[in-house]
Amino acid sequence: MTETQQTMVEALAHWVEKAAWSDLSQEAITALKGRLLDSIGVAIGAIEGQPIQAIRQMTEDLGGQPVVTLIGGGKTSPVNATFFNGAAIRYLDFNDSFLAKEETCHPSDNIAPVLAAAEYNQISGKQFLVALAIAYQVQTRLSEAAPVRKHGFDHTVQGAYGAAAGTARALGLDGQGIAQAIAIAGTTQNALRVTRTGQLSNWKGLSYPNTAMGAMHAAILAKYGITGPREVFEGNKGFMESIAGTFAIDWAQENYEGVTRTIIKKYNAEIHSQSAIEGILALKKQANIAPSAIKQIRLDTFDVAYNIIGGGEEGEKKTIKTKEEADHSLPYMLAAAFLDGQVMPEQYQPQRINHQDIQSLLQKVDVNCSEDYSARFPQEMVCKVTIETNDGQIFSVEKHDYPGFTTSPASWDQLLQKYQNLTKHIDGTLAAQIAETIQQIDQKKITDLTDLLAQINVHH
Repeated sequence: MTETQQTMVEALAHWVEKAAWSDLSQEAITALKGRLLDSIGVAIGAIEGQPIQAIRQMTEDLGGQPVVTLIGGGKTSPVNATFFNGAAIRYLDFNDSFLAKEETCHPSDNIAPVLAAAEYNQISGKQFLVALAIAYQVQTRLSEAAPVRKHGFDHTVQGAYGAAAGTARALGLDGQGIAQAIAIAGTTQNALRVTRTGQLSNWKGLSYPNTAMGAMHAAILAKYGITGPREVFEGNKGFMESIAGTFAIDWAQENYEGVTRTIIKKYNAEIHSQSAIEGILALKKQANIAPSAIKQIRLDTFDVAYNIIGGGEEGEKKTIKTKEEADHSLPYMLAAAFLDGQVMPEQYQPQRINHQDIQSLLQKVDVNCSEDYSARFPQEMVCKVTIETNDGQIFSVEKHDYPGFTTSPASWDQLLQKYQNLTKHIDGTLAAQIAETIQQIDQKKITDLTDLLAQINVHH
């Protein structure tokens, strides 16, 4: 390829550079604010989590130029802040999702790097939303066009391109700098899918924060003039040849609406379980069955849910000892929903996970894969929940979606309710101020928000 011919990453960078506030639809702006509220609420709900406390300690021990705010107070370098804030947003596994046929991702993972870059560069709320819309669009489109799960790689791989694109834009880099940032991040952040298979570890929630931190580092390197491979996508041993296979996206024709196709979690559970949890809660309400009367709970679901959280390709799901295993196990989540009438952060406390009632009920859950339901995914999230009692009675319900899915989008009021439930342990006035600032972020400076996030102080 000659110097004058534009490579794919340069075409992408040109599209990133020319994005303007006027390119965002009202629907996209509303969705971006909703995702920001949702993610900040989830982060506030997570800051007492043990791994988050450990990363906080590490961040304080190692220091870093105090220029970017940590959620919960204190400042550090943009790279360190991206990792800590990203970990807080991700830890509860309660942030948004995007479903493609062969890839699922959580594009709000991009909020941490874009917010850190926005604060570092002191930009307006409007400019922040443009940069975030870019990150969403790049990650969602690559997830559709270039899925990597089947090749043994993690869904964070496409995120490296989205995080770097949004972060470079928020840092104010020109087209050339944006291309370098994306090239460096894309070349370096290729994580393995073992993150989410077998016995799950803390890394399940930290893989994307690590990718985002790498993208921030790449964008800062590019800001200082460091270059990356121009042919990261199409070159010899590049992304296509090494991982994804050939694909095409004409970036010049892309819009900035990817965020409008993302979905919000109603329950604190892996995304593909949401309609099943909705189903078992409906049966619990309708049938009034005692847990001891249950002979079997059968779930018929689509292939992606079966393979990731139902005991299919990615390992058995009935040996549950940790939070990470529990929130990726359909048997555990359905048992928790039936026994407790909800699936929220409390259902992942060690004492809840190890209790005899839930450990015994989850062994009675059988998950099966339906070809018909699989064919209808991701437009629908179809499943059928059946409970059989010891005396032979059968109760069943079929669900196609849940509140928060693309067919039934979450309203601001629903998101605010979820946010309020997750932020009860901080000062109520501050929590309300944060929500109000997010709702009006396009009228504010980004530091109006980060100054409030610095004041968060967990109390009981």
